[in-house]
Amino acid sequence: MFLNYIKDFFLIKLLKNRLHNVKGSSLATSIQTVGLLVDESYFFEKEDLIKELVANGIQESNIKIIVYRDKLKKNEVYSQPTFSIRHLNWKAEITNPAVKDFIKEEFDLLISYYDVEKAILLTITHNSKAQFKVGFSSIDKRLNHLMINTNAENYKVFVHELIRYLKILNKI
Repeated sequence: MFLNYIKDFFLIKLLKNRLHNVKGSSLATSIQTVGLLVDESYFFEKEDLIKELVANGIQESNIKIIVYRDKLKKNEVYSQPTFSIRHLNWKAEITNPAVKDFIKEEFDLLISYYDVEKAILLTITHNSKAQFKVGFSSIDKRLNHLMINTNAENYKVFVHELIRYLKILNKI
C-alpha cells in the first residue's frame, strides 16, 4: 500500500515533466468516435453518462469505454475493460493490452471523466492519440484541450456543457 503512494508520487512527477512537450492539436472534422476514460472509484453511473451522450447525438456504437478501479477483484467479471494501478510499471508504461489498444486508437474525442489526479489516468490521457481531449478543470490544464468546471457527480451538467461547447466549435 505504501509503495503504491510512492509509485504514484514519482509517476505523477515524471508525467508532469513530460507535459512540457505537449503540442496543441486542432480537430478539423466533426466528432464521430468517442473514447471515454472513467474513474469508477468515485463515479458509478457510467451507463447513465453513456445514455446522456447518446441522447445528445453521439451514436452508442461509436463510444468506446475503459474503466479504472482502485482495486480489482479476482473473481469478478466486468462488463467493460477494467484496469488498476497494477497495470502501470515504475517507468510509467502501461502493461494491460486493452489499455494499450485504447491509447493507440485515434478517437475524434477523448472524454477523461475523472476529477482526481491519478498517475495511470494522467498517463493514459497524455499518451492517447485522440484529436480532441476534454476533461475536468481540476486536472492539469496541459492535458486537455477543453476543461469543464464541474464535479464528476454532475454528469448531466458535464454533458450539457460539453455538447454546448462542441456546437460552438462546430464539432457536432
